[in-house]
Amino acid sequence: MTGGAGPAPARRAARLALIHAEAFAGAPDRPWSAAAFADLLGQPGVFAAEAADGFLLMRAVADEAEILTLAVRPGARRAGLGARLVGEGVAGAAASGAARVLLEVAEDNAAARALYAGAGFVEAGRRPGYYAAADGGRRDALLLVLNLAEALP
Repeated sequence: MTGGAGPAPARRAARLALIHAEAFAGAPDRPWSAAAFADLLGQPGVFAAEAADGFLLMRAVADEAEILTLAVRPGARRAGLGARLVGEGVAGAAASGAARVLLEVAEDNAAARALYAGAGFVEAGRRPGYYAAADGGRRDALLLVLNLAEALP
């Protein structure tokens, strides 16, 4: 689990931006830039779980944590990396004092929804028209929550 400090922050931000671009190639939303990652990583409470082929970026504030983004390179998917990163992020959130973890996920993203359900996240709300769709329309986001008191031993 790493925060914004550390060696070569510009290189780190560029690496995360590259993985994000690969993971979200073809998505209607633009991938995040290296500058956006550098800015986020410099903010209080922001931390990451990182691997060679993916990362999870989170922010913890008071007793809540939010998953900002999860990116896994296409060639590394379906091998457990996403689940491992979510597990590391949840552990980091708990260590920071968070009582729950929140995230938004596109309603039609079956793979992500299955990943988060497997980690114990449950639907807590809906944000109509939150995401742009490839056809120019909008799609709903589901607000998912994991109550850490219930999830951790």
